[in-house]
Amino acid sequence: MYESDREWIINNADNGLITSRTITEHGMHRSILSEMVKQGELIRCSRGIYMLVDEWEDEFYLLQQRYKRGIFSHATALYLLGYSERVPLSFHMTFPTKYNSQSLKQENVVVTRVNDNNYELGVSSVATPSGNQVQIYDLERSLCDVVRGSGDDIQIIQFAMKKYISSKERDINKLMRYAKQLRVEPKVRKYVEVLL
Repeated sequence: MYESDREWIINNADNGLITSRTITEHGMHRSILSEMVKQGELIRCSRGIYMLVDEWEDEFYLLQQRYKRGIFSHATALYLLGYSERVPLSFHMTFPTKYNSQSLKQENVVVTRVNDNNYELGVSSVATPSGNQVQIYDLERSLCDVVRGSGDDIQIIQFAMKKYISSKERDINKLMRYAKQLRVEPKVRKYVEVLL
């Protein structure tokens, strides 16, 4: 049994984060969060999301907590999968076509919207550099996305494709199946033929 609401919050923060929704669901008044911010125990990350003061801020995890329908994609996913050496300057996330959040415009996020048929294609999860799990597109889907030509650097594409082709984990059939569904088959086939 916890001695206080404050202690409960500290012990039940998920990866160092606690939401006002969680507080309400456990019968506590949200004002305790403001008190803990004033006392230097919590940091307000965004509306309704708070972080323990001694935790390291994981921007990937925080973004996904704010925008639960967002899936890390393109060069951001390649970075998280170890197929890009460049730390993203901005985060690339993919959302369903009808998803709209005004606050996304204030974030350091490049937004791609896709139809429902392609939204869940290749969804996977991976640990961020801080060790938190986030949703991303798998390697084959991410390669198709960057090859599509949505502003990703050609060096990122070449590095990722070379590493993929030389990997024992590669699945060319899956890559080509995704490429066909995403309508980038000719571009992907060109890379594969040159590198194989």
